[in-house]
Amino acid sequence: MMQYTLSPLGDQAVVIEVGKQIDTSSEQKVKAVVSRLEAEAPPWMIEYIPAYTTVTVLYSIREFLKEDSPYKAVCERIRELLEDVKESAATQQKVVKIPVLYGGEFGPDLDFVAKYNGLTADEVIEIHTSGDYKVHMIGFAPGFPFIGGMSEKIGAPRRTTPRLKIPARSVGIAGVQTGVYPIETPGGWQLIGRTPLELFLPDEDPPSLLAAGDIIQFYEITRDEYEDLRGGAE
Repeated sequence: MMQYTLSPLGDQAVVIEVGKQIDTSSEQKVKAVVSRLEAEAPPWMIEYIPAYTTVTVLYSIREFLKEDSPYKAVCERIRELLEDVKESAATQQKVVKIPVLYGGEFGPDLDFVAKYNGLTADEVIEIHTSGDYKVHMIGFAPGFPFIGGMSEKIGAPRRTTPRLKIPARSVGIAGVQTGVYPIETPGGWQLIGRTPLELFLPDEDPPSLLAAGDIIQFYEITRDEYEDLRGGAE
């Protein structure tokens, strides 16, 4: 039986914690919980939010008004749902290659990242495109991937003043993480480039190009290649 703990988050959510560390075991347990919630889709569940080591379940309190403790009632339902759930077996990982046009108007912070780390812009690009990155979760904006595996050699702090608008598909760095903004949104990441690929596809099922567990490989493209891949749309 999979081990986990339950705790309240406000008065209409329960946090299922499956581990304390970001590792493969926690990732597979989160996947197992999500798979069960998707398969069963209990009517009292409004939404679930997976993270590195937790899955937060938002529930309709109206479904439990007759209970002395809605929280305890929901916890009991969750335990019943997860009673025979086992940690997901390792599955074949999808590799997604993401082209990036680095620097210039699309990567206005590339020179800052380079200077901060005592590197040239070309060296930052070389390091950023040399690794295999893993998507840990999809978070705060639709389709936004939180990606692990970036070299500390090109890590950089967030901007002291966040931008009010970051264009969709911008590739950024914050701390020792890199990511791609799927939609236009405010943000404080250091922007080093932009990809022509759409990460958020609202008419598709699923709507996100990426999923937790995917492997990402970035590669550099020219302005002409970028415009060809965009098909003139920008």
